[in-house]
Amino acid sequence: MRTTHTDHGDYTEELWEPDDKPGGKANGGATPGAAPKIETKTGPETEAKVDVGAWPVLDEAAYHGLAGDVVKTILPHTESDPVAMLLQFLVCFGNAVGRQPYCIADGAEHYPVLYVLLAGPTAKARKGTSAQRVRPIFKIAASDWVSNNIASGISSGEGILHAIRDPVFGTDKKTGLEVLVDAGVTDKRVLFDEREFSSVLDRMRREGNSVETIIREAWDCPIQLRTTTKQSPTKVTGPHVSITAHVTIEELRQKLNQTSMANGFANRFLFACVRRSKELPFGGIPDKDALNRLSGATLDALAAARMTAEVTMTELAAEMWVENYPKLTAEVPGLIGAITARSEAQTLRLALLYALLDRAQKIDVAHLKAALAVWNYCEASARFIFGDTTGDPLADTILRLLRSVGVNGASRMDITNHLGRNTSADRIDAALSKLLDAGKARFDKQKLNGPGRPREMWFAISV
Repeated sequence: MRTTHTDHGDYTEELWEPDDKPGGKANGGATPGAAPKIETKTGPETEAKVDVGAWPVLDEAAYHGLAGDVVKTILPHTESDPVAMLLQFLVCFGNAVGRQPYCIADGAEHYPVLYVLLAGPTAKARKGTSAQRVRPIFKIAASDWVSNNIASGISSGEGILHAIRDPVFGTDKKTGLEVLVDAGVTDKRVLFDEREFSSVLDRMRREGNSVETIIREAWDCPIQLRTTTKQSPTKVTGPHVSITAHVTIEELRQKLNQTSMANGFANRFLFACVRRSKELPFGGIPDKDALNRLSGATLDALAAARMTAEVTMTELAAEMWVENYPKLTAEVPGLIGAITARSEAQTLRLALLYALLDRAQKIDVAHLKAALAVWNYCEASARFIFGDTTGDPLADTILRLLRSVGVNGASRMDITNHLGRNTSADRIDAALSKLLDAGKARFDKQKLNGPGRPREMWFAISV
């Protein structure tokens, strides 16, 4: 293994270059104590080669600067996915900075706010561990923020706003004078750390629950957010709301309905496929001096970012943005198009974060390359998770059955039995027709050896 060093002023970034291919268990992770080995791909302009069914790969460009240094320093000592740690760090940094720096796209101000949804194949994908590994850096660099600005348990839109509510005034019945009823919350930063996002998706289905609406509106960073509840309306001025959420891929496919995919809720999230990077039966502890170095660099970056207002692009970065803009804004048909519709805004926010971490006043080429690499990974993750779905829960359940039985196929009776024999034939017919029209399934009529009608057998079509 070879190492190089890049001087960033107040801290030095150590870059590793593996001499051989990643090894170890579970996603080619490093063995305990070895140098981190992150599976990457390289190529001009970090363009993703999206293949539905292939686990996405993050380009090395995403590990730029301080964020990359954090991941590479901690990775040998944890089972967490490096992508999960990278995104956790970016979300935490952006929320801890607050609503000061911003960039403008199409007349809208974009602040360093991200919603990240880490989706693992199982409950053992070590999604939560990624936060536990990154958080100690912020306990040193932003201890007050860690203590006061991280929440969990999203249950309603009113609950989200209550965490950062404005003061509430009322009228004293005796004197008729205005009095303070609720002092509210001065600091409008809040990071919701949702380890059971499937529960949030369940609550979204309840009639009258405003959580989906408020989450959509908060991502837009409006000047003011409010609920319309007559009895206890809540108002928030200058909200700065970020979200990190964890879910299994199967739960996400089952519970994120077609409406949420199409109405702008889903495309405000960066979907990231994550899995355990390696097996460490006894865990690991990063070097204390290394963590202190990273914490100090993070503290300095936070201080500089809070003194920054509008962030623009360098001339070279602007040229690269123009070059990539058609691809980012191209129309993509179907549900995947709806889920990835905010590609340019998400990329711009990521580039802003990389620039702020470098304490730069402008987004440069390296920052934009890093942002594009992250976005390409998240787009590929969305395709991996949702590329084989129709948005119809029943049709998707049948499709999963057909994929599981493979070339053997499934008869109508097999499908009915799989659904618990409590789904009407009309609903099954409609679901099968949807799969047929979408080109995801086909059927054959098979003659029986005796008398009777041919048997209808259904098969999944390979993607």
